[in-house]
Parts: sequence; structure tokens; C-alpha cells
Amino acid sequence: MLAVECGTVSPAGLTGEGAALMTDAGRTAIVRFVDELKRLRRRAGEPSLNRVAALTAALSHPLPRSTISDKLNARSLPDWEFVSSFVTACAAHAEQAGARLPADAADLHTWAGRHLEMLRAVDDAHQAGRLAASARTEIDRHGADSPPAPRQLPAGPRHFAGRAAELSELGRIAAEAAVPGGAVVVSAIAGTAGIGKTALAVHWARGAADRFPDGQLYVNLRGYGPGVPLTPAEAVRGFLDAFAVPPSEMPSAVDGLFGLYRSLVAGKRILVVLDNARDAEQVRPLLPGSSGCLAVVTSRDRLASLIAVEGAQLLRLDLLTAAEARRMLEDRIGPSRVRAEPEAAERIIAACTGLPLVLAIVAARAAAHPAFSLAELAAELVEVGGLDAFAGGDQAMDARTVFSWSYRRLEPASARMFRLLGRHPGPDIGTVGAAGLAGVPAREARRLLRDLADAHLLTEHRPGRFACHDLLRVYAAELAEEHDCAEDRRAATHRMLDHYMRTADRAARAVDPYRAVLDLPEPAAAASPEEMADTAQALAWFAAEHRVLLAVMAQDSPGFDAYRHRLARALSAYLYRAGYWLEWVSAEEAALRAAERGGDLRERATAHRGLARAYLRLDREQAALTQLRLALDRYADLGDRVGQAHAQLNLAEVFDQFGNHPMALRHAQLGLDGYRAAGYPAGQARALNSIGWTLSQQGKHGDAVGYCREALELQLKLGDRDGAADTLDSLGHAYHQQRDYELARDSYQRAVDLFRETGNRPEEGRTLDQLGDVVADEGDLAAARDAWRRAADLLERVGPPGDVDAIRAKLDRR
Repeated sequence: MLAVECGTVSPAGLTGEGAALMTDAGRTAIVRFVDELKRLRRRAGEPSLNRVAALTAALSHPLPRSTISDKLNARSLPDWEFVSSFVTACAAHAEQAGARLPADAADLHTWAGRHLEMLRAVDDAHQAGRLAASARTEIDRHGADSPPAPRQLPAGPRHFAGRAAELSELGRIAAEAAVPGGAVVVSAIAGTAGIGKTALAVHWARGAADRFPDGQLYVNLRGYGPGVPLTPAEAVRGFLDAFAVPPSEMPSAVDGLFGLYRSLVAGKRILVVLDNARDAEQVRPLLPGSSGCLAVVTSRDRLASLIAVEGAQLLRLDLLTAAEARRMLEDRIGPSRVRAEPEAAERIIAACTGLPLVLAIVAARAAAHPAFSLAELAAELVEVGGLDAFAGGDQAMDARTVFSWSYRRLEPASARMFRLLGRHPGPDIGTVGAAGLAGVPAREARRLLRDLADAHLLTEHRPGRFACHDLLRVYAAELAEEHDCAEDRRAATHRMLDHYMRTADRAARAVDPYRAVLDLPEPAAAASPEEMADTAQALAWFAAEHRVLLAVMAQDSPGFDAYRHRLARALSAYLYRAGYWLEWVSAEEAALRAAERGGDLRERATAHRGLARAYLRLDREQAALTQLRLALDRYADLGDRVGQAHAQLNLAEVFDQFGNHPMALRHAQLGLDGYRAAGYPAGQARALNSIGWTLSQQGKHGDAVGYCREALELQLKLGDRDGAADTLDSLGHAYHQQRDYELARDSYQRAVDLFRETGNRPEEGRTLDQLGDVVADEGDLAAARDAWRRAADLLERVGPPGDVDAIRAKLDRR
């Protein structure tokens, strides 16, 4: 770390001669970098320090105001966490303030490069002073015939692209290691198989070698891969060989070997790269013991105890971004070849899913066959499919083999959980979902998932939620086919579908207690659906799981169609409220296909009606009309009065959107008659509201209020909050047209509150818009603008664009 006092920069913790070693070049590098940060702040609209602090509050590295002031006054070295959060906050402020920033002004990759240059300048300046002051001392101490410093680093990767932020972070850690008197600094680079840990470590180490003039040590610990892992004693003997220690002088006892190693590095600036470590115990004896040294460790293990005990600074590698993958491909096969076939290049990059290893395999094939077009190679990846597309003769360049080195280290229960995850479509899985898949208690599932995350076969991207890389999921599915019998695989799929279907049904019922009751099949063996205490918990569960549920519905699972269309019924309760219109259509289409395959007439009718409701939200009235007529026919064939009444009420909504109010009124009345005949009070109340709304559209506001009040009384008695919110919205409209602004405002506000409680965000936004109209007519323009702004912000996320445009136009006019 660096500190500035009285306008000068010096390494933190240095006094006297040490502080004097910092040259003007180092101070200038920091000041110039800080000036760039200040320039960005000015271009972003000059946000206050309090504003910057507020904008970083939700980021992974929030910035206190005092820290921002300290860094912008060059009192200490700006670390990468500060730079990343500060730049992100400035960009957010610029967007909200309408300030125009150049395209690259807030690009974090660009800033990472600048930050790395600054760190190198600071460190080089400090080292220049240090070496000049100590050169004579070193010559006197070692003499002219002293052995050369060890230089064990292997050749770096010929082509290296991306990882600017990670390189900058390693530079920061190296600067920290340069501070005399501190503890040895350890950086742990962790990540899944094939993510590029070794390439990053060696590439950075070779570029930083001159910062460690007393030597660079390297060992492949073989923790994962062919062959037996090295013991720490075997590794340290290699280090002692590098220091030219004769075999006759090496201690016979293991402790003596480690003691001699630490004595040799004491007082020196040594870089130690411990590559491909199995775990922390393999690494710990090899760490140098004195300040000025830096150990860089790479591993597929999370090295949790190394972080906890030795204070290792973890650098977790993620998949390459599309831009980084493109640069890597260009580096390996030439930019002109990529530019000549951009679409084929993008298909190759997509197939490689951001994993450097598999991209390197494909690039190697392309480089070996320059006459092959990228389009042909992309087509080959699709044709071959799976991991066979990324197989090679060299074990280290075969994705399946590289993955196997991690899998083989798992205990049997963890290995089984990994194989079962091949049955799960992703994109992630929660602890309870994994328990349902495996048929084990939640506590055991949590332990197994964390074991897999420790081995980097999974990533815990949020507390309790784990993601699996696409190719690792393919590998898991292959292992399941090889090791698990068909009956066990089918049982796992049954448990998974049963878990999600039953939990989704409970969540949907917590959100809307008056939705149609599902006829559920017998539960699967070891089924453990989650309980839903209230609406808030149900909505949170749907928010976390809805993408998983959509993926489960889209999965090809022969024999489980009954689960698929029942799952769609439950999921629609959330997708409608959250404004996921296209996803809702996809779910209903999948449900209809499943119902048609299974020949279930009732489910076909329900799927037709669900698809119609989804189409209506996308203003596809004619398509909705077609689906509702099919639904009505199916319900009639079944003699299902409630189903027919549901369809009639939906037809009223279609004709309302057509602007054909007489037809809308007719179908609403037919719906009411059907509900009364079936003795279905919740439906009766909703039909009464539909009649009231339609009468109000025809200008019969007094009659409308009567019907809606009757509906509301019944809904409040039943506890139907969803229906009550709709009716209050209708009452607000009728009162507004009667110029009874107080009752209109009260009705709309109550509707807004209920829509928020039930998670119906699109309707909450629309009602807020109408509330704004009422208070504007009352003369309170400030309150109206506040309501419109809240409506626009909400509908921007969950509503059709046309609704937002109309509200923004009102804000512009008024």
C-alpha cells in the first residue's frame, strides 16, 4: 500500500531511507491516474462524494465517503476494488443525470489496463531506488562467484487475451508484497477445469519477473491431472536444486528441507508459483516465510483454509466474455480470418461457452487446417456435439479428460450428486431443489453442493444457489449414463419434476388462493416440496426459480407430460404478475404440446385458455380469440361450467381490447351466469367487476359503481386480494369519470397497495399511471408527476413499451 503526506507519495510503512527510495516517477504515476479518475467524475456530471458513496452501496465493494476523499486526494494508492466501484458509480450517475460519456470512458477493461500501468510504474520506481541502494551490499554479501538467482518460470502462453482486471489485481498484490516488514503475500487463483488458471499465472509471472530480482520458483504440483500429485518434500527439493544446493548438503529430515528453503529465501524478493495444487495442505509448507516474497497458487480447489489461516487473497476466474473470447480466437488464428467470417466466428465462440480450454482446442484445429473455413468448423461442432467436439490426442487438450481429473477426487456421495446434476437443465439449482433431485435431506444436499463448489465443478454464485458450466453438465450426464442404471436416472427426473411441480403449486396458491385447484398425481418417493408461509415467500421463490422452471418445462422428459402442463399452470401465476410475457407464452405453448401428447382434454382446454391470456398481454387479440374459442369448445365437451365461465370472462377481456363493449358485456354476463350455476363465488365477483368495468367504458358510471361495489364486498369477504385489486381499479376509473376525485384517489391507492402485495407489478404500474391522472385533475401536479414517474420506472421493467412511452410523454408535457 502507498501513503501520501504533505503532498508526496511514499510506500506505506516506510520511514527514513525506505521512504526516500520512492522516486518522482512513482509519485507522478499515482497523481496522473487520480487525475484521470477526477476527469471521469467531471464528465459524469460532478456527482458529490455522498452521491458516489450512495451509488456504490449495492456493489460488491461499497465505498465510504472518507475512502473516496482519501483516494481522490492521492493520500493512498487506489486499489482495483476502489477503481471498479468508483467508475461504475460515475457511469450510473451520468446515465441518471443525462450526461453523455464517450463509449470507452467507463469501460472497466480500459480502466483495468490503466490501473495495471500505474501499479507497474509505482513498483518499478520503488524498485529502481531499492536496487540502486542495495547493489553494493549484495555484491559484498554474496561475492562475485555467488550462484545465479533461480529462474524456473516456464515459457508463457504464446497467445494470451483478456483478463485485464485479473492482471491488474495481481499487479496490486505484487505492489503490496513490495512493502518491507510485512507478511509474505499469497495470491490464490482458483477456478474450474480449463478456465485458464495456469495461463494467467505464468503470463503474469513472466511479465512481473523483474520485480523479483532474487529469483522466480515454479512447480507443477500435479494436484489434478495424469500422474501422482507431488508431495511438498518433492517440490521443495526442486526449489533447493534451483538454489544450487548440493545433494550432499540437503537435510535428510523433511522439516530440515523446509527450514533450509526458508533460510535461503529470507531477506530476498522471490516469486513462487505453485501451480495446479490439490489443496491447502500441499501448498502450506512451500510458502516462503519472509516479507518481500509473493506466492501465487493455482488450484481447482477453493483453498478455503489457505485464505482463512494464511490470509491468501483469492482471485476467482470466471468464463471469458464474448469480447475476450473473440480476442483469444483472433490471437490464435489471425484477426483477418475472424473478420472474414464474423458470424461463423460468433457461432464458434458461443459453442465454446467462454471456457478457454475448449476455445483453444477449436482454435488449434483451425490453425492446423488454414484451408478449412470457420463456417465448416462451426458446423462440425454442431454435428459432432457434446464433449466429442472438444476431444484431442493430447490429454491436456481433451475436455473430457481434463474434467475427469476433478471428478475422480470426489467422494462417492458427491460424485453421485454431480452425476444427478446432469439431469437438471439449469441455469442453476438451489439447495432444496438439489435435495429433491437426489432424494436426500437438505443439510446433506448443502454439504454435497459445497464439496462440488470446492472442487470448482459448481459455482455458488449466490448464497445457496449453485450453477454448473454447460459442458460440465454434459459431462455429468455422460457419467450418469455410464454409472447409473436407467431406473435410477428416471427416478431422479421424477423426484425433480415432482419437487418443482408441488412447490410451484403451493407458491401459486399463496399468491392467488382462488386459482383453479390442480389434480396432482401421487408424490414421488422421497418427495420434499417446500412450504410457503406467505405471499412474500412465494414471490421470492418464484423469482429465484422461474428460469429453472421454464428450463424444466422445455426439457425432453418422456412420460412426464402430466407434470409439465401442471407446472405451467402454477408458473403462470408468477409470470403474469412479473411481466414475463414472452416466457409466459413459451410456458403455455409447452403445456399445450404436453397436453396434446397425453390426450388430456381438460388440460388442453386449460392450456388454450392460458395461451390466450398470455397473447392478450402482447396485444395479440385475434390469436387470443382463436385460443379461447378452442378452450370453450373443450370445456363444453367436458360439461365443465366453471371452465366455460372462465373462458367467457376472458372473451369479455378480448372484446374490451377490441373496443367492442356490447360483445364484452355479453360475454361478462355469460360468465356471471356460468359461475352462479356452478356455485363459484370468487368467479361471480370477478364477473361482476367485468360487467362494471364494461358499463363504465360505455359511460354508465353509476351502474358500473353498483356492480363493482357488489363485487368488492364479496371479494373482501372471501379474502380474494387479487380480485379486489382489479375491482378497486375499476371503481377508481368510474369515480374519476364522475369527477369524484377523493373516492377515485382512494380506490386507486388501495388497488396499488394490493397489487404490490400480490406481486402484480404490471397492474401496479398501470394503476399508478391512472392515480397520477386523478391527482393531476385535482391540481396537485407534483404528486401526479411522482405517480407517473413511479409508474414509468416500474413499467419500464415489466410492461409493454407503449405504456411507458405514453407516460413519458405526459411527464414531458407537464
